[in-house]
Amino acid sequence: MVPSGTLPLEHPIALTMGEPAGIGGEITLKAWLARGGHLPPFAVIDDPDRLTSLARTLSLDVPIVTVSRGAEIGEAFARALPVIPVPGSPLPDTKPGQPALATAAAVVRSIDAAVALAKRGEVGAIVTNPINKKILQDDGFAYPGHTEYLGHLCGGAKAVMMLTIERADPPLRVVPVTVHVALRDIAACLTSEAIVAAAVATAGALKRDFGLAAPRLAVAALNPHAGEDGKMGDEEQRVVAPAVIAIRSAGIDVTGPLPADTLFYADARSRYDAVICMYHDQALVPLKTVDFAGGVNVTLGLPIVRTSPDHGTAFDIAGRGIADASSLIEAIKLAGRLGQARRGRPAG
Repeated sequence: MVPSGTLPLEHPIALTMGEPAGIGGEITLKAWLARGGHLPPFAVIDDPDRLTSLARTLSLDVPIVTVSRGAEIGEAFARALPVIPVPGSPLPDTKPGQPALATAAAVVRSIDAAVALAKRGEVGAIVTNPINKKILQDDGFAYPGHTEYLGHLCGGAKAVMMLTIERADPPLRVVPVTVHVALRDIAACLTSEAIVAAAVATAGALKRDFGLAAPRLAVAALNPHAGEDGKMGDEEQRVVAPAVIAIRSAGIDVTGPLPADTLFYADARSRYDAVICMYHDQALVPLKTVDFAGGVNVTLGLPIVRTSPDHGTAFDIAGRGIADASSLIEAIKLAGRLGQARRGRPAG
């Protein structure tokens, strides 16, 4: 049996470099230093010279070794951080906290390369470091973020974002139905069909990847007090409740719509395995409050496994050596666990 949170050498993990001016490089170096903690072997698709220089600047004792194939990662990992050179290396110099348009294309190429490795079966999962969406979009990137782009790379798969704290007791898993939408536009964007799609994808992933035979879902209300029978909004009656009926008709154990202000304390979390939330902050605020450093972003609905830390590029602390790698480490551990599940191995 493979230990929980690890992958065998033949199924390592590929990390993307993320935004070079952010903390992605630093936390990747620190994650390698934490490799004794049941981390699966991984490589990062980045500029080897950039990481060598960064390790020296931050006084991190991380040797770098260049590899070209997934099969080389496992053996190299024990002695050095394996780096697959991102197409277009070496990268232009960047200053911490100052994203440069000149590196935007390489950031996307790193994602492309990681997905290609996963689709070919050379790696068991991918973990993406944080990107700066604006700088990519200024360079012509046509997607709101990682989730949508990964769906595109995987043949138009309907990708769904789940945030999880697996180390919490009980675990907390949240799925926002609307994601990068202005608060004033959420009610207009919310549909019963979207709620049902998110719930079905979540239940399927909890069965396939998390080993839950009969997942229990909760569905959050949009309005305070679940609308109080229409006095505080009628979206629960018109949109959310019909979705809950449809989810239940699909054979999924579901409750809701439930007031969001009583959904996230420990006793409430013991009654469900994931909660379907109506918008971004309804999902992410409680998750980051419960355990800011332990959250992991998981993309559901893809033919490959993808996780990422639940934070951004942290330009304000980039280059200072104080970035916390905990969320990336948790993302790598979970990627290993989900990669096992996809291959029929015990998921831990």
